[in-house]
Amino acid sequence: MQALFKNIKGDRLIWAIAALLAILSFLPVYSASSNLAYKGGSANTFGFFIKHFMHLFLGFAIMYGVHKIPYRYFKGLSLFMMPVVLVLLVITMLQGTTIDGANASRWIQIPIVGMSFQTSTFAYVVLMVYVSRYMSKIKDEVITFKDSILPLWLPVFLVLVLILPANFSTTAIMFLMVLMLVFLGGYPIRYLVLIVGSGVLMLGMFVLVAKAFPDAMPNRVDTWISRVENFANPEDTAADYQIEKAKIAIATGGIQGVGPGKSIQKNFLPQSSSDFIFAIIIEEYGLIGGLFIMILYMWLLFRIVIVSQKSDTVFGKLLVLGVGLPIVFQALINMAVAVELFPVTGQTLPLISSGGTSIWMTCMAVGIILSVSAKREELKEQEETEEESPLEILSETI
Repeated sequence: MQALFKNIKGDRLIWAIAALLAILSFLPVYSASSNLAYKGGSANTFGFFIKHFMHLFLGFAIMYGVHKIPYRYFKGLSLFMMPVVLVLLVITMLQGTTIDGANASRWIQIPIVGMSFQTSTFAYVVLMVYVSRYMSKIKDEVITFKDSILPLWLPVFLVLVLILPANFSTTAIMFLMVLMLVFLGGYPIRYLVLIVGSGVLMLGMFVLVAKAFPDAMPNRVDTWISRVENFANPEDTAADYQIEKAKIAIATGGIQGVGPGKSIQKNFLPQSSSDFIFAIIIEEYGLIGGLFIMILYMWLLFRIVIVSQKSDTVFGKLLVLGVGLPIVFQALINMAVAVELFPVTGQTLPLISSGGTSIWMTCMAVGIILSVSAKREELKEQEETEEESPLEILSETI
């Protein structure tokens, strides 16, 4: 164990925050999994606990492995992985399934191991690394819109177009994060306005085509529209069942909560162990527990900014922000949905919600951040060694 801690590099506070979020996830997930066990015709929830533990164990193994890779290698890896991501997204669309009559082309089936993998979350990480690489490459050059179309915006829009039919919320968040990253990288605002306009126009065209050919993407566009309408005009439409149960859970929790495992709404709230885990946390641990979780994510955001500022290269700075800020942003969206400050999106709570792919990709992103901070520590150690070496030479001479 001591040897393991000795090999752990990077920002120790980020390690601690990630580990604490993972540890705190066990009781809420174990409690909320009773709903899944009941639907599956079983009274055993321990299997879901073990499954969540294995997801986290593999996730932290990924985090450890990625943080040992020098972050400069991610430049070349992003170029190699972008075509792979596009192929995976196409395959996901082709073999996508239909759930309750609705298109759910989000997972790719892996027959060898008998599991599914959500390719959009993997594409998320790869795309942000790719954009970070491009923006760092042109940092000292005069940026023109024409020169950036093929190397930057074409891959971005290809990824977004392939994810959009099955997952609008993820597409919108990815688009927003890319815009944020290129803005921080110095991309001209006038070009960003043109990109936003093009994105809105393409979305409008997609909606019109989906409405004209409803059999191609059954119920997806209607689901998006109904969620926005229910959020914007709750008095004119039937209350959203998920939000209603989440609000009841939050109101029941109060300040101190009803206690671990004593949630009632977990039996009625769909996706109580993933999309709406924050509502279950507040019901069982109260406002105190909810605020503590929020503080951990804000602390993580603070450390991400610190690591970015201390990085010795432009690529390192943008890379940390590119893969780190979406983690906190996704967490805030998940919380906002639970308290009805945002329409239902289906975004999980990073490192807390159950689900293998989301945990693994979050751990991969954290591993990349730790790789950047580890490089900074290595340079600092070298500087200290160089400062001490003249004294050592003098002492040996004497």
